[in-house]
Parts: sequence; structure tokens; C-alpha cells
Amino acid sequence: MQRIVDGAKKEGEVTIYTSAPVDDMKAMSNVFEKKYGVKVRLWRSSSENVLQRGVTEARAGHFDADIFETNGPEMETLVKEKILTPVVSPSHAELIPEARFPHGSWVGSRLNIFAQAYNTKLVKVEELPKTYQDLLNPKWKGRLGIEAEDADWFSAVVAQTGGEQQGLKLWKDIVAINGVSVRKGHTLLTNLVAAGEIPLALTTYNYKAEQLKNKGAPIDWFVILPAIARANGVGVAARAAHPNAALLWYEFEISEEGQRILFQRDFVPTNRKIETKLNKIPLRFIDSRAVIEDAAKWEKLYAKTFGGAQGK
Repeated sequence: MQRIVDGAKKEGEVTIYTSAPVDDMKAMSNVFEKKYGVKVRLWRSSSENVLQRGVTEARAGHFDADIFETNGPEMETLVKEKILTPVVSPSHAELIPEARFPHGSWVGSRLNIFAQAYNTKLVKVEELPKTYQDLLNPKWKGRLGIEAEDADWFSAVVAQTGGEQQGLKLWKDIVAINGVSVRKGHTLLTNLVAAGEIPLALTTYNYKAEQLKNKGAPIDWFVILPAIARANGVGVAARAAHPNAALLWYEFEISEEGQRILFQRDFVPTNRKIETKLNKIPLRFIDSRAVIEDAAKWEKLYAKTFGGAQGK
């Protein structure tokens, strides 16, 4: 490890392409820079843009990114494109099994738990749905919202609600009876819940709702069990210009120290040394490898069921 630290200090910097919120990444990078004296350069955009930029640059023979840090399906696509390199680390043993993959080219550093968020001024705890079938109740008419691109969540929920034929019918019925407002961006959707425009959102990320709740917004979240979870994570670029600094960041992010920072930012860490209340509930994990193989099918079904994103 000392050899990697020494090499990273000589390289002096590490460039990270990430889709995580800048404030959350800064919380980690500030500690990393102070500890190792290695400058962190962040480029932040959507997960789709992180993937697109990585692929476009690699095909052009341009290799700026040392680390990719984004959603599971996009990480798997980077593996297919041979943009990530396998890493062997003693820290892998500390991670939950669902955060580790046979190819070894990335690991889950945090879980995105798809949570249901509600405005506490508009929805009472006792009226919250316990199953997706409860959403057929006409009391939810005009009160539901969903994010525009959660086809991976949808594939898992359809399987959970009786398979394609039965599950798709359930969601078509929910839309027909009560309507579902479709918005692009999980942060936007969560903010709209806090603002009261969407009383109940079906696909927010638990950490974002928790952050707003902790700031005093009238929002809380719950999960319809089993909760749908997806590993998002970190991988080292195969052609990293700063390979030692990249490995050092990788180790830092999945270490107990880095994972505790994520936990303090209301993320769900994958290191088993960090206890969270979400360690104790049943989770159904999205298989990111399967998602990219069936992406076109589920994106089409999702759009057909819910329609396109509406304005702000």
C-alpha cells in the first residue's frame, strides 16, 4: 500500500468522472486531499453523460479519467467497452457479496435504495401504501410521481408483482385509474415532493430524501418491501494517466474511512463494518449486467406504461 501512496504523491492528482452530487464527492475528496496530498479533479454529470464521455474519449484515444464513479448499469457498459481494469484488493472482503462481481473491474461502493418519498403535510403515515397493489386505490388520483428513466427499477418491480403479464397489467391499471406524473431527475422529483407538487413519489433515492428531511423539509421516505436496490460504484480506468492515484482513491472510497463519510452523507455504504437501518430490511438487487442486456426492452415498456417526462 505504501508503494501506491508514494506513487500517487508523485503523480500529484487524480481525475474522477462521477454522477454523484458534487457536495457529496467533495466531502470525500477534501479528506483524501488532506490525508494524501493528492489533488482531486472532479467532473460531474448525469450517469448517462459519464458513460457517453468515457466511451467517446476512449474511442478517440483520449484518456482523461482515472476513476469512473457512477450507476451500476453504466459501470457494466464501461466494462463491456474495456474502459475499466480489474482490481484485486484486500478491502473487497469487507464488502457485501452484492457489491462484488466476477470480472473485478468495479465494485459497489454504495447502494441506491429506490425509496418511496412523501410530503408529510399532504400524506398521513397511516395511509401510506404497503403494497404496489394499494396504489390502485382512487385516493391516489393525481398524487403520484415517478422518475422518467427508472426502467431498471421497473423490471425488478414487475417481476415482484407477478411477472410480465400480471405485473405490467397492474401498472397500466394504476396509471389508468390514478395517473402518474413523470419527471426527469431524481433530485428534481424529490424536491417536488418536498414542495408539495407531488405528494407521493415512487422512485426517489433514499439518501436524497433523507438529506432534505434532515434540513427540515416536510418530507419522509419508506419502502414497499422488498426494497429495490442497485449497487453503484467505483472503477479504475484501464488507461489511467495517474494509475497509483486512481488505485489510492479506489481503496479510500471502499475503506471504512471513506464508507463512513458516505454514511454521514446519508448514503447506504456496502462495507459491512458500517451498520445502517437498511442493512436489516429485505432487499431485491437489480442485476446491472442483465439490465444492459435487456435495456431496450424495458425502456420501451417503461415509456409505454408511464409516458414521457413532463415539465418542471
